[in-house]
Amino acid sequence: MKQLVIFTGAGISAESGIKTFRDSDGLWENYNIADVATPEAWERDADLVLDFYNQRRKQVFEASPNDGHLALVELEKKFKVHVITQNIDDLHERAGSKNVLHLHGEITKARSESDHRLVYPLAHWEMKPGMKNEEGHRLRPHIVWFGEAVPAMDTAIFLTMKADIFIVIGSSLEVYPAASLINYAPEHSQQYLIDPHYKPAFEKERLTVITDKAGKAVPQLVHQLLQNHV
Repeated sequence: MKQLVIFTGAGISAESGIKTFRDSDGLWENYNIADVATPEAWERDADLVLDFYNQRRKQVFEASPNDGHLALVELEKKFKVHVITQNIDDLHERAGSKNVLHLHGEITKARSESDHRLVYPLAHWEMKPGMKNEEGHRLRPHIVWFGEAVPAMDTAIFLTMKADIFIVIGSSLEVYPAASLINYAPEHSQQYLIDPHYKPAFEKERLTVITDKAGKAVPQLVHQLLQNHV
């Protein structure tokens, strides 16, 4: 069975109503990223950080997967599919994708400050100040903040290097190290990029660029791949 790796960014979730800080010159709905999405911000004002992510989490809980998310699930009928995402929402999982790797964390979870391996699902959109785990350690959002390492990057590179088909959806390919993934796709692989706002940063001979929104372009590409699959 052919290996199909999908790398998704904010563009696929934007059609479900989820905004990103890149929508407005480094401000995320009027918040400066340095004030809410860095380890220093957490140490300086944890309540502000929690409030920011509570608002984002509420937005995610109220959102639904769109046609782009749903179409990707169809590929699992004929391919071994891995989704690698920069997004912190759970829309891929809710759409039905089975193998999802989150590079930048998951907003629907919290984790221990003292042990990053201790991760807890959140049943509600609100994290309250001072929440602790059973060991008495403070919980923080399960997010990879700016300035932190990306623990899942090695796994993402390994998966990408095995891809027969590699698809980028809704990513500006500007946020590193995640943006470098496309460079690990094998030369023989089929490569596609779907983004209506894509500005060519480099030339790749085997890259097919589709400048349309994910909700329209992804179902069309999925249909094409399933039709062509032998």
